[in-house]
Amino acid sequence: MLALDLDDTLLRSDLTISYRTRNVIKRAEAAGITVVLASGRVPAAMEQFSRLLGMHKRPGYLICNNGAMIQESQTGKLVYEARIDASTALTAYDLANAEGFPVQIYEDDIMYVSRNNEFAEYDQKLTGLRQVVVENFRAMVGGGVYKLLIPGDPMLLAPMESIIRTYLGSDITLFTSKPYFLEILPAQTDKGTALAKTAELKGITREEVLAIGDSMNDEAMIRWAGTGVAMANSDDRIKNIADLITEKTNDDDGVAEMIEKYVLARGF
Repeated sequence: MLALDLDDTLLRSDLTISYRTRNVIKRAEAAGITVVLASGRVPAAMEQFSRLLGMHKRPGYLICNNGAMIQESQTGKLVYEARIDASTALTAYDLANAEGFPVQIYEDDIMYVSRNNEFAEYDQKLTGLRQVVVENFRAMVGGGVYKLLIPGDPMLLAPMESIIRTYLGSDITLFTSKPYFLEILPAQTDKGTALAKTAELKGITREEVLAIGDSMNDEAMIRWAGTGVAMANSDDRIKNIADLITEKTNDDDGVAEMIEKYVLARGF
């Protein structure tokens, strides 16, 4: 099984996948490898890339919302989901709101925001999701959500992270997916846990799994996989825990290089 993060890993800076990388991934599938796309994105923001790879025609999986959802690529069937309970979600929202931070949640192809902010504008360009400002955002959060995202200046998010961790601790999973995105997920929910569930569905052991990523939301996946790979452009913390580091970045076919070298050439 081959698990691939999207942004800054499989995707180049212009949000495209090179012909070489697409071809190498299809060769891996032809060799019997199950491909998994693992992202913080919602399914609607992953579909264009899974279709570009032809995954709608072949069995594969999409790990969405940083592990809160697992979906079959060929059928679109949801095989696993986890939501933050209403009480926990409301507490997290109230803490962020009290500190002056906006909050975002994602459902279907819509990004709901508590108020306009520059980071939401960037997120919209990145994902292609429609942005909707919700007047009574707290009521929406009270319905339970897959994840909450708090956008903001990285220097200001650090103390916010400490506050949320102090109040909610083991009730949530908390990390930064990008320096300016603090994400809150259900407890024991991350890409690593979701990848383990996905491998189990196929009867694949962790030793037979290679995972590639670049950021802190990839940490659990890289730690769990038998072979965890960090991109050359990775956060240094990810490089420190990875078994391997690509020689090339996401803009220079680092993923293709790794698949050719450690999957196709060695019969991984």
